[in-house]
Amino acid sequence: MKISIKIKFSLFLAGLLLLVVFLLSLLVLRGIKSNQQNQYEQYLAGQGKTANTYFIQSILSEENKVPQTFLSEKGQRFAEQLELISGLPLVLYDRQGELVSKKVTDTESDNIKKTLGYALNNKTAYLMEGDSLYYLTPLKIGNDQVGVIQFYYSLSEHHAFYNNIMQLFIYIGAGLFILCFFLGNVYYNSFATGIIKLDKMVDKIREGHYETTVLKRKDEIGKLSEGIHAMSGQIMRTIQGMEAEQNKLKLAVDKLSLLDKQQKEFIGNVTHEFKTPLTSIKAYIDLLEMYPDDEKLLQTSIANIKSETERLYEMVDKVLQLSSLEKYDFELKFEKLSVKQAIERVLKGLKGRMDKFGIGLNSDLNEAYIEGDKDSLTIVLINLLDNAIKYNKRNGTIFIKTYVWSHQVYIEISDTGIGIPKELIHKVFEPFYMVDKNRARESGGAGLGLSLAKKHAELMGGTIVLLNTGIEGTSFRVTFPTVIN
Repeated sequence: MKISIKIKFSLFLAGLLLLVVFLLSLLVLRGIKSNQQNQYEQYLAGQGKTANTYFIQSILSEENKVPQTFLSEKGQRFAEQLELISGLPLVLYDRQGELVSKKVTDTESDNIKKTLGYALNNKTAYLMEGDSLYYLTPLKIGNDQVGVIQFYYSLSEHHAFYNNIMQLFIYIGAGLFILCFFLGNVYYNSFATGIIKLDKMVDKIREGHYETTVLKRKDEIGKLSEGIHAMSGQIMRTIQGMEAEQNKLKLAVDKLSLLDKQQKEFIGNVTHEFKTPLTSIKAYIDLLEMYPDDEKLLQTSIANIKSETERLYEMVDKVLQLSSLEKYDFELKFEKLSVKQAIERVLKGLKGRMDKFGIGLNSDLNEAYIEGDKDSLTIVLINLLDNAIKYNKRNGTIFIKTYVWSHQVYIEISDTGIGIPKELIHKVFEPFYMVDKNRARESGGAGLGLSLAKKHAELMGGTIVLLNTGIEGTSFRVTFPTVIN
């Protein structure tokens, strides 16, 4: 069973305070008792000296100066006078231990008799029984012992004083114990609380939660909390870095897998699309070999081979663009671009083709700016406008307008062309998909334009959608986040 550090601190503090109070009380009470003992021993020793001096004076004042005779004849009187001088009840014994004066009590205890035996051997001895002290000291003349004086001394006042002091120590000790325990517990609990918080921090880190706080303390515990906070932050950053690298690796693996799939589809589509113009060129070459003198066939073959060669060249160019996009999309160079200037530049390049097919232009261009790659924006515009020319009706019209709304730049390109069947709308942005393959072959199309436009638009953070299509033509809308000029 785990015991809280607060309980351990409290138990230790309580034990320490109890030990201190007990030892202090024991030492002080023992000192008081020893002091009391010294006091009454010195007092009774003084009374013994006074008794011996008075005994000598009494002997010298008598005609018969024999101590034994004095004790037997005048011992009772001497004892009474000595009681008056000392103020203590006493008993007088001769050298043989026989009682000379009256007793303090009617009977003598065995303990007093034993103590009297020590005193008859020229030794001072005393006996304590309850609140009574019996002090026995030799009665001497010179070095000769002639008897024993037994003083009775009451210890009730000493015991009462000792008991009062002991009771006072109990009250004061209990009060000090409670006060010191409370103050010490408050002080120690501040440390215990800090340690418990650090323990909880470590548990949270162990469980994978690295959000920690720094304890507002200016001691080692505060410094340790700063270290744990810094360590958890470093661990969190390391794990986040590892997770980010893991996510990047996963994305890279997923992208490689997707690119591998797209590459296989790409190669299959390219092979199929390249095969058509090459088959046509081979067929005309075979005919020329069979009929070399046919002038009409020669002219027809040259025109068709030229057309198929141009179509094949454009397909190769578009394939290279798409391949470059897949491989080097991170090399885009973003800068602030004027949409109006980019559109005007593309329209200028396509003017010859528009004049060739008699295509008119109706434009409404408002100034707007985006953050994008110049070449990618050009690819988006060229492919949309090229399709508007390619799939338009002869002497048709292209409508193009730009506007800004809700922090977005909108580019809308419409034509008056053949339109797209509704059941095929969802395929228009797929590579190599062509709505009208005959029209595409006539104009050199490869079905890659809208796929390229969509990919470049998304790389710049934009979108491209088919707004509407029908017998009156087709409309596309391109959207980019705007930037303030």
